[in-house]
Amino acid sequence: MFRGATSLNLDAKGRLGVPSKHRDALLSQCGGHLVLTAHPHGCLLLYPQPSWEPIEARIMALSSFDSRSSKLQRLLVGHAEDVELDGSGRLLVSSVLREFAGLEKQVMLVGQGSHFELWSMEGWRKQLEQAMAGDDMTLPSELEGFSL
Repeated sequence: MFRGATSLNLDAKGRLGVPSKHRDALLSQCGGHLVLTAHPHGCLLLYPQPSWEPIEARIMALSSFDSRSSKLQRLLVGHAEDVELDGSGRLLVSSVLREFAGLEKQVMLVGQGSHFELWSMEGWRKQLEQAMAGDDMTLPSELEGFSL
């Protein structure tokens, strides 16, 4: 279970040091084999490889003749890259994915339970502003009656 938001720095080569609390879990869960891909919201998704594979299979089972499905396939599977934690617990974010998400030196790694989101600092701040904007904060019907 991956939780929390952590501010991290990309080095000059585009490598990201994964925090030790997550690194240990990733090494035990998938041997450090991960998949990094683009998300329609402008961030990157980072999955342990075994968790990504059923998602990819489901996406690729969609009809390529449906324009919405093929757009999703191109984005999620077309940008998917196998990455591996190196001996120092870092992973390399390709220039293509860094450009897609607008990643510069400072980034946010945000746990989402089964995976992570990787945001540019600017993108993350915009997401927080939108989340806190208030009036349109309606819960999905699945959470009707939910309380914190």
